[in-house]
Amino acid sequence: MKQSRRIDPLLSRAQDHEDAIARALAERQRTLAQHEARLEELRRYADEYAQSQLAATSPAQLANRRAFLDRLENAVEQQSRTVDHSRQTVEVERGRLLLASRDKQVLEQLAASYRAQERQVDERRSQRELDDLGARRARLAALAAEGAGP
Repeated sequence: MKQSRRIDPLLSRAQDHEDAIARALAERQRTLAQHEARLEELRRYADEYAQSQLAATSPAQLANRRAFLDRLENAVEQQSRTVDHSRQTVEVERGRLLLASRDKQVLEQLAASYRAQERQVDERRSQRELDDLGARRARLAALAAEGAGP
């Protein structure tokens, strides 16, 4: 069996691996986009709530308003941490995809090298066969010429 044929299953596995990582990266990117959208939504709501001028008539209402703003700020901070973590996950997955792509590329180059070597061997063999055929014909012609002589 030719070496280039033996490497084909490895190439196939490398491609499948790269595809799986690409799908995982796409999923991580979708998740990041969702987390970022949620963060923007929380920030916008917190800003709007902080800017609103509700007529607080009692100290209890002011305390409740302040407590709610604190909870909103905590939610924004937590969502910011979630976004940061999600970004890190995307970067890790991007790195994995880069490595998988490089691995596949190395196998593709190896397969191309094997195929080039196999083509050279086939071409040399074909040339030898043609040379042998030409030599046999020349000998037969020489023998026929000797036998037809004076």
